[in-house]
Amino acid sequence: MVALILAITKDTGRKLAEAGFLLIVIGGIWLVASRIPHTRWRFPRTVVAGLALAAGGVLLLIAVHWGHFG
Repeated sequence: MVALILAITKDTGRKLAEAGFLLIVIGGIWLVASRIPHTRWRFPRTVVAGLALAAGGVLLLIAVHWGHFG
């Protein structure tokens, strides 16, 4: 597993960063949608938005640290 992380190329780092940014955008939109009043799925939407934002942040950290992105 460690060898796989250390073998991330510049192109792979860019793709991981793009996926991270996309998850952040989706999480932000989902968070806004969770604040619409009178929705039945308000709590699960907030949880999904938080998970998407966290996953996007982790992907960006990996891309910047090991993928030579930035």
